[in-house]
Amino acid sequence: MIINILLVLGKVGAGIISTSSAIIADGLHSLSDLASDIPVLWGISAAKQPPDEDHHYGHSRYETITALFVGILLIGAALFVAGQAIITLSQHHAGLRNWLPFYMALASIILKELLYWWTRAVGRRFHNTALIANAWHHRSDAFTSIAAALGIAGALLGGERWAFLDHLTAVLLASFLIYIGIRIIRQSLKKLTDRAPGPEVVAQLHQAITQIPGVRSFHAFRARHSGAGNRIEMDVHIQVDPEISVRAGHEIANQVEKEIRRSNPDVTTVVVHIEPFQQSPEI
Repeated sequence: MIINILLVLGKVGAGIISTSSAIIADGLHSLSDLASDIPVLWGISAAKQPPDEDHHYGHSRYETITALFVGILLIGAALFVAGQAIITLSQHHAGLRNWLPFYMALASIILKELLYWWTRAVGRRFHNTALIANAWHHRSDAFTSIAAALGIAGALLGGERWAFLDHLTAVLLASFLIYIGIRIIRQSLKKLTDRAPGPEVVAQLHQAITQIPGVRSFHAFRARHSGAGNRIEMDVHIQVDPEISVRAGHEIANQVEKEIRRSNPDVTTVVVHIEPFQQSPEI
């Protein structure tokens, strides 16, 4: 997160000093990484906060709201950069003033690729899908920095005749920023609207329930995305032999919960209701 903040300030500053639209757009893409860094960091902290009198289900929604606003701001900034670059594309360009934006782009490529490998390794070690997804945000920033470096180098080496490459690269990078912003907003809205996991995840959870000995059937299955990363909250009604003891039924419910968490570590909350199994009458 600290590296991303420094890259944002360095790229935007270099763009202003050297009149480079491309490096400014690349700096705004580094800002999009903060849209993932902040929710993940805040989510880890919020997970430690217990529910209180005003938040019976905890505080995991706050980082989702933050990501939503950052996505909206990112799109607004990208539209501004693209608009300015398009307006000035056909105008006379004096060319870039120095190689500072190019050096900033190179530094970004190296730092973001190192962050990708580091973050992915930690995510795999702790089975944290949010960190693994965040690692790909770092790599996407490295890719846009490569494009920015090529555009800036072309503008610098080509002189005034090729100075438009800096503006053209800014438009292309801004388009990618808009795509990232839309994706962040869509992911945030999925969580805020309690969207269910995909069919593959639902099928995986169904299989985890049915393979527990003692579970005759189940129904009223519900699951939703919630909080940071890919957290899932769910509840289900399982049917067991009506002749067994309450203790035995409770143990089956515990086994169901353990198997669900084992099969999918993203599941953070599981509520299992026990009901007596009733044989459907034959027709």
